[in-house]
Amino acid sequence: MTKSALVSIAVPFWMAVTLVSVQAQTPNGALHGVTANADGTPIASAQVMIHRDDSIDRTVVSGFDGAFSISNLQPGSYEVKAIRGEFHSLPVSVDVEAQQDLKIDLALLSPAVAKELEGMKARLELQLEAKMNERIEQLVAAELKKQQKERAEEQPAKPAAHGDLVATLAKDPSQIPIVPATLARPDTTKAVASATGPDASGQDAKGQPLSAPPAAPAVDNQTPFAFADFTWMNGTPRNKDVVLDTPFFTPEVRFDVNFINDFNQPIDHTMGGSTEEFRNGEFQIEDIGIGGDFHWQNVRGRVMFMDGLFAVTTPRNDASSATGNGPGNTGGVGQWDLQNAYKYVSEAYGGYHFNVQHGINVDAGIFVSYVGLFSYYNFDNWTYQPSYVSSNTPWFFQGVRIQWFPTNKLKIEPWIIDGWQSYAKYNGHLGLGGQLLWEPKEWFKLVANQYGYGEDNLGLPKTQRIHTDDSIEARYYNKPESTGLDKMAFSLTADAGCQYGGGITCHGGPNKSSFLGWMGYQRFWWDKDIFAVTVGGGQMNNTGRYLTLLPPIDGAWASVGSAYFPELPGSTAKMYDGTLTFQYMPKQYITWWAELGYRHSNVPYFSGRGGITPAGGNNGLPQYYTCMNGASAGTAALAAAQAACGGANNVWFPDLRESTSSLGFGVMVKF
Repeated sequence: MTKSALVSIAVPFWMAVTLVSVQAQTPNGALHGVTANADGTPIASAQVMIHRDDSIDRTVVSGFDGAFSISNLQPGSYEVKAIRGEFHSLPVSVDVEAQQDLKIDLALLSPAVAKELEGMKARLELQLEAKMNERIEQLVAAELKKQQKERAEEQPAKPAAHGDLVATLAKDPSQIPIVPATLARPDTTKAVASATGPDASGQDAKGQPLSAPPAAPAVDNQTPFAFADFTWMNGTPRNKDVVLDTPFFTPEVRFDVNFINDFNQPIDHTMGGSTEEFRNGEFQIEDIGIGGDFHWQNVRGRVMFMDGLFAVTTPRNDASSATGNGPGNTGGVGQWDLQNAYKYVSEAYGGYHFNVQHGINVDAGIFVSYVGLFSYYNFDNWTYQPSYVSSNTPWFFQGVRIQWFPTNKLKIEPWIIDGWQSYAKYNGHLGLGGQLLWEPKEWFKLVANQYGYGEDNLGLPKTQRIHTDDSIEARYYNKPESTGLDKMAFSLTADAGCQYGGGITCHGGPNKSSFLGWMGYQRFWWDKDIFAVTVGGGQMNNTGRYLTLLPPIDGAWASVGSAYFPELPGSTAKMYDGTLTFQYMPKQYITWWAELGYRHSNVPYFSGRGGITPAGGNNGLPQYYTCMNGASAGTAALAAAQAACGGANNVWFPDLRESTSSLGFGVMVKF
């Protein structure tokens, strides 16, 4: 007997399509029928069992002609099956009504045939389910498309109310996508593989797919800046996928290792005037970042721990955390060692998300990368060493921020913070500032950062600071599938600011204190973004040097200053730089890079061959002059230092140069 003939005979049995209703003589119902094999030959002495959920079980034995009868059955649903030896029928569900005698014939099958029929039944059910899911996905895609059209016409999307959904369902149930099939249905490909064997791979018996491919994901016009791909931008992580995510926590891990060759070849391997390049001729770990984002029921939290050179070089540029007026701490703001308290933290905040318009976030803690187009994390940037406008302006703020998204293309973000890159409040006023971010198209970005009111000078309580930092980015060429040149973009940034009050002025006079700078970069990608080259640079004039990075002469840090490089109103710092950067990005999680850079200053500033470390090492009092024997002169007055050291020739001076060139290599990883 052919397989098709077998199916044509057996399937009607287990589907109970031969049910016949006749009038009964009792208030209860009855069942009768025949037990037979697959070709219809009656089977005698088979046990026919009937079961109901309320534990009503009856068993009868079929006669010599396979006939059986069960009478006096209370109305209800029953499961009927027959067994003789290793042969058995598939269970059949029937509904027995009062005064009804149902006819049901039961086909007894071999174990192999029964298993095959069970598999066929499972496949048929899954095919039906797949068709239904396909229809649901089509309806969901159509609904999303309709919503996109409404938003494009600037008609606010109105979520369907419960009453509207019920009314629509009552009119036409087939048109209501209750929930996207990708969220609601079980994994049908795994179920089919289980029913048909390990080689099924989500296909039916003829090798055809059980359902059409899922519809392309719809554009997210609700989540801020999710409507387009902005991973090409400078200062933005280029990862398109998340390696690991949970409903509660999304981890983040970063590694940044470099090797810098300074052409000045300082003998102490110590480079100065940079936020990225610190040691010459050595492999060094710039940053080890471990942390991530917490999120649950609109409650937010983020922490990124940092170690490596960043854990030392970032806090040293903050003068607010000086702890007193003793040696090495001039004009401090009290106890509790804030630099050590926060030195291993680059970001840490908690907050809440309000479902207003496109969202409002209120967070408190430490935040990075506000002023300056570049990100704090080098992996996110087009170059490794940024120009002065980014390098010399803040990398972090501490306080409260409010992120308001009136549309999915605009962010308005006020800040209330301790000060300009400061763990503590210097004087009597907190700082106020904010950011406006506008990304109307995938190819364009405008960001404007403003800061004011803060009194951000140690020992100058009446001096206030204002600053503006404004940037644009534009991608003007995009051929993402090209194996040649596939993308081109540029960025342009302008900065201006000054300090005033307490005898310090923004314009003119011996105590002028101001900042003016710019930077620009051009980037090229090719071979589907596997390779990239960036060329650019910038310039700054910082009269008063209040934003100029202090060279670590004799181990100097921001709160103590240096007699060799005074940062006083009226002092000058005019600098420019340029870089050429090559990046190789075989995967979205890793960047290999090489960079050639040149920097110049109008005053001696960069480490020269003789280095910036006195004989015998740093003496712990970098605010004073140092004698040739390595001892501190104990004074910041040159004449007094000459006397203390035993003559003019006995005062040590660092080897500072007006320019430097470097060639760097490294690898950066982000998951």
